[in-house]
Order: sequence, then C-alpha cells, then structure tokens
Amino acid sequence: MPHTVTRECIGQGIVLSLGQEVPLFRLGAFAIIFDEHQRVLLCHRCDFDAWNLPGGGVETGELPPEAVIREVKEETGLDVEVEQLVGIYGKTDKDELVFAFRCQIIGGRLTATAEADESQYFRLEHLPINTIPSHVERIHDALKLSDTPIFCRQVSPSIQARLAQLQG
Repeated sequence: MPHTVTRECIGQGIVLSLGQEVPLFRLGAFAIIFDEHQRVLLCHRCDFDAWNLPGGGVETGELPPEAVIREVKEETGLDVEVEQLVGIYGKTDKDELVFAFRCQIIGGRLTATAEADESQYFRLEHLPINTIPSHVERIHDALKLSDTPIFCRQVSPSIQARLAQLQG
C-alpha cells in the first residue's frame, strides 16, 4: 500500500516531494533450523494446508533478528538464537523484503500452537510436496554455508499456485 510523504525527505541520494506516493515495504523474518541429522524444521500452517519455515512479519519497532526469535517462539514453542543471516529476498509481485536466518535452538519445547498445528523435522529429499516453494529455495541457500548473505529476487510460484497445481 502506498504511503503519502508529508514532509520533504532527503537521504541516500533520494529526494521526495510533498504529496508524492512512496510504496512501503513489508518486512518478514524466517528461521532455518537444522537438527544434528541435517533435517530442517517446518511448521504446518493452521490457516491452510501448507508447510513453511517458522517466521512471519516484523512488527513496528522490531529488528528482523528480534522478529525471527519472537516468531519461532510463537509458532513452535522453541527459544532460538540467530547464528547467521542467510539472505534477504525480494519478490517481483509484492513490496516485501524477507530476511532468512540460520538459527540454533537454545531452549523451549516443540509444541503445536495457534499458528502451527504441527512442527516437524524433514530430510531435504523428503520435504512435503505442499512446502512453500520460496522457503525450499531458502533452505537450499542455507546449506551453501557461505559467509556472505544472498540478496535475491525470488520468482518461484506462490503456495496458492502450487496447491492449485497439486489439486489439478
């Protein structure tokens, strides 16, 4: 949703005039958590039949690493610490930036929650067919073990398109 600039802003070579509309980006933060067998933790969503990495939206006043810690707790019951930024992902069809972090469990207990009716570890070759495609890409990026984060525009199909494909 565009936001109307109410004062003149100058910064990083960008000049915006009063009344000019500027798109606001939504921010997301997701955790990539591997166990000792290199299986990845996925959550089954309560709102529709799909598996995803634990995570979600960054709230006002939050930094992405703080958001991922909060989201993992809300969705899985686990306490985590951020180990590494895997990448920052954009989408061609949305004004959205998503941060993916490799995280390590430091406490808590894996449990069903109001947001995820099940959480489970999966081997990469046995990921559920209804796993969100962009999340599968991020999992593979986390396995590259690079010290440099990935900056990427994701063009994989949406989960809605993937589910329709599976049903058709």
